[in-house]
Amino acid sequence: MAKPKTIRQTVTIKGATPAQVYRAYVTAKEHAAFTGAPARGPAREGAKVSAFGGYITAHHLELDPDRRIVQAWRTTDFPADAPDSLFDLTLTAVPGGTKVALVHSDLPAEQAADYASGWKEYYWLPLQKHFAALAGQGAKGATRTPAPAAKGRPKATARTRRKPAAK
Repeated sequence: MAKPKTIRQTVTIKGATPAQVYRAYVTAKEHAAFTGAPARGPAREGAKVSAFGGYITAHHLELDPDRRIVQAWRTTDFPADAPDSLFDLTLTAVPGGTKVALVHSDLPAEQAADYASGWKEYYWLPLQKHFAALAGQGAKGATRTPAPAAKGRPKATARTRRKPAAK
């Protein structure tokens, strides 16, 4: 097995405070609202949570409200013998929004590129759209009608269409 990989990404979510981004990520109802997919689990340290209908499972290792989220994290695509990865998200207020800094380590090497693009496609872009839509509603807070719930996990990617390796 190849050496695990680490993803580092930084994005600014315009029009959202760190408190709003934090709640959107750790509150199952709000998480489902911005991703359009089922999410479960409470926002408390030690709790087991899931997203995308169970495709992603995690345990909250550390929750520093409005500042930081640390999780033991995996997907159903992880090899059975692979340990959980470490997800570390830091939120910082910046003019006009929130800087989100992700360090996602101990990922299976052969899957890291897919997760790197997945964070952008399934989290950062939907979060930006979610808060842009809320801004369009005025100061009503972080509520809106959720998008229709997707069934299961994100759409197939290269890792789910990969042909078996030649022996």
